[in-house]
Amino acid sequence: TQPDPFRRFEGATNTPLPLAANRQKAGYADLFEPGAITPSPLDLDGVSVLLELSFGLSAWKQYGGDSWALRCNPSSGNLHPTEAYVIVSGVRGIENGVHHYVSYDHSLELRCRFDPGFRGLLLGLSSIFWREAWKYGERAFRYCQHDIGHALGALHYAAALLGQVLGASDNSR
Repeated sequence: TQPDPFRRFEGATNTPLPLAANRQKAGYADLFEPGAITPSPLDLDGVSVLLELSFGLSAWKQYGGDSWALRCNPSSGNLHPTEAYVIVSGVRGIENGVHHYVSYDHSLELRCRFDPGFRGLLLGLSSIFWREAWKYGERAFRYCQHDIGHALGALHYAAALLGQVLGASDNSR
């Protein structure tokens, strides 16, 4: 049987996010023009739009008695092994700490309360390899890397729509 494509943490405090992406007004070309889009504030709506447009559900499909979700970023076999986590501090409407994004109902599950000592948002991605291995066997690792690339691309466009630039941290040195 196919693994559940939606990770949930039972008993976690849930913060519903507003569906706010349709309020964004920018042309496609504006995404590539520095300064063309006024930066949005880092608030509940901004975090919601970032996650909605990069990891959210875009549609439901149905055939016979089966139904399945489509997401905003492509995935090999529509298995979506990539999970998003955010570390939030000082964002109005979201408790400080580590949260897991639940695409099924567009919400954040609180995993750990703490004050990270900064104001802003850090985003981390992880892969659930067995979601891919169920269908693709040993190719799962390669496909998970491919799906992470799709997720990063979707994040790039969602951030650009908010007038933001994504940054990466390399702490390996």
